[in-house]
Amino acid sequence: MGTFGTLVGIGGGIVLVPVFLLILHYPPEEAVGTALTVVFFNALSGTIAYIRQKKVYYEAAIRFSLATLPGAVLGSYLSHFFTHRGFSLSFGILLILIAIFLYTRPHGAAELACEADPSGYNRFTGTWISTLVGFFSSVFGIGGGIIHVPAMICLLGFPVHMATATSHFILTFSALFGVISHFLLGNVLVTPALIIGGGAVIGAQIGAYLSPKVKSRAISLLLCAALLLVGLRMILK
Repeated sequence: MGTFGTLVGIGGGIVLVPVFLLILHYPPEEAVGTALTVVFFNALSGTIAYIRQKKVYYEAAIRFSLATLPGAVLGSYLSHFFTHRGFSLSFGILLILIAIFLYTRPHGAAELACEADPSGYNRFTGTWISTLVGFFSSVFGIGGGIIHVPAMICLLGFPVHMATATSHFILTFSALFGVISHFLLGNVLVTPALIIGGGAVIGAQIGAYLSPKVKSRAISLLLCAALLLVGLRMILK
């Protein structure tokens, strides 16, 4: 989970939340809070590795991190209002919509983005996207990278590997504030979060190491396939 999450810049929450719901039968709010805690450990470890590789675009990373904070706090409170079925259906639909968006973009977008200069990105659009990312990450416990990475590649023109690295930096801060809010609400199961989080830290280092060796298009397709499969499973629960 940590390896995959770091490789595609999503933090691994799309794997953990369905596991907590479908296999371990956690209530939605505990599944979200615990998964988001693991996402934080994963994101922190991956970010350290990406910083060493000098792939984080700090101007956008700091701006977007700050923009995620209000939504992260609000989302942690709203997670209490989901029923099991309502959460699964909403989560599944969200993943499928993002998978469709990622797959149907122009086929050459990812490859062309490898040589793109991100300095001219639309800061207004990026800031508002990040605000929504903070909200959805805290509501669904997924870290927000499944929204941020496609948006940074397709809408803001970031190179793929820079998008995954910068997304991980943003995840660290948005997940931290979400975790604090969920912990204060009693939504974090500490023991499972620490055990799984320890494995995620190791996996994140592996994912960051593999990232430069994997083709950009392969990363995008891997993310798309994962979102589609998990989304369908959640809807058909």
